[in-house]
Amino acid sequence: MYRSLRSLVLPLRLSQPSPLGPACDTCTQLRPPIAARMASQDSYRIEYDTFGELKVPSDKYYGAQTVRSTLNFKIGGVTERMPIPVIKAFGIFKRAAAEVNQDYGLDPKIAGAIVKAADEVADGKLNDHFPLVVWQTGSGTQTNMNVNEVISNRAIEILGGKLGSKDPVHPNDHVNKSQSSNDSFPTAMHIAAATEVHEVLLPGLQKLHDALDAKSKEFAQIIKIGRTHTQDAVPLTLGQEFSAYVQQVKYGMARIKAAMPRIYELAAGGTAVGTGLNTRIGFAEKVAAKVASLTGLPFVTAPNKFEALAAHDALVELSGAMNTVACSLMKIANDIRFLGSGPRSGLGELLLPENEPGSSIMPGKVNPTQCEAVTMVAAQVMGNHVAVTVGGSNGHFELNVFKPMIIKNVLNSARLLGDVSVSFTDNCVVGIQANTERINKLMKESLMLVTALNPHIGYDKAAKIAKTAHKNGSTLKETAIELGYLTAEQFDEWVKPKDMLGPK
Repeated sequence: MYRSLRSLVLPLRLSQPSPLGPACDTCTQLRPPIAARMASQDSYRIEYDTFGELKVPSDKYYGAQTVRSTLNFKIGGVTERMPIPVIKAFGIFKRAAAEVNQDYGLDPKIAGAIVKAADEVADGKLNDHFPLVVWQTGSGTQTNMNVNEVISNRAIEILGGKLGSKDPVHPNDHVNKSQSSNDSFPTAMHIAAATEVHEVLLPGLQKLHDALDAKSKEFAQIIKIGRTHTQDAVPLTLGQEFSAYVQQVKYGMARIKAAMPRIYELAAGGTAVGTGLNTRIGFAEKVAAKVASLTGLPFVTAPNKFEALAAHDALVELSGAMNTVACSLMKIANDIRFLGSGPRSGLGELLLPENEPGSSIMPGKVNPTQCEAVTMVAAQVMGNHVAVTVGGSNGHFELNVFKPMIIKNVLNSARLLGDVSVSFTDNCVVGIQANTERINKLMKESLMLVTALNPHIGYDKAAKIAKTAHKNGSTLKETAIELGYLTAEQFDEWVKPKDMLGPK
């Protein structure tokens, strides 16, 4: 796996934060020796892009294009920065590209320095050098250049050069060699999404599935009254009720996995519009193979680069699968909190773990907070999917320009669903107990047990028994005997909840 490559990372040390404003972070950061010395001598250096010169904080690896983006897109602040999984994915991709470019003639010394710098990006050691927000160019070009500048300057430093000189490692000519932002950013999007699904989402859902399955087996012999339209229905076991939740989560994981083959397809090699201009034959396939080797995931080159740049149907599909999971979790969490409502004035069939005080004014109150967290996450994921759907539907001609927003929401959904599944499991599901006394009481009082009489006395007479019993506040047995439809012995023989759990 990729994290085994951390041995390549050079030692870093702490330095004081830069005193500059918007383009700088104000937190303590990891910085290498040269950058630290520069920060102590000067607060900024001068770098250039095609629009002119800009002041760049001397203790940062990014360059002029990154600074220009911080000036042009002051939207949302720190909380709206490009997700770190995207930055790490870029590190993996840039390493792979450098290694393949070396195969095609890139100076091994330059390629090696790029690889080392890219490793640091992929390992999260340079996170503080990525200040850009999601709300920028829709192609993600500024973030791609942020990555190129950071890797270039770090590689220059590794080789003993001067930060900002673009010599001997140029951000465009070397780090971005055989690439465009238009194929680099979607490549990082797919790497980040696949990683989050495998490391967070699927493990979380699997844990929830297993816990619900254990409860389904534990509750297999507990017979309770069912409910349809929120009204009394015929009996089932609590285990059967929980088995539905198990199946929902199982299908949810299957839906996620079914979407992944398209996520494994990488746009790298398509460059600007999908034609592969300025790449070499075989570059796309070799880069995908390198990424697969570094991540342990089955990435391949996209069979049609035009589609890979112009549309993000694969991510819309994945988001849709997560939206379905959100629907499932909403239903499961609602059922569990309603079945656990009470403790004295609700359904009270389940006893939920008591984790914290529930009210600032009502002493002793405890609430189903884990269920509430699940339903809030579900609502957020549904909202994320709306945004992803709008973004995915707006690919114009050869390029979709909603890329940063799409990946922000896809990653947010995957993280939230995975995390809340673990939280719900650990803090609620494993501790759920059946309140058998309450379950038995409600079942015996239910009028829908009368359904068992249909084959013996017919629907109309059974209905009259139920309606009369409800009106008079009497039991089904008392009413059936009073109406003369059957004897006590017949009632006891025909109305047995344990015989109402499946086909005869």
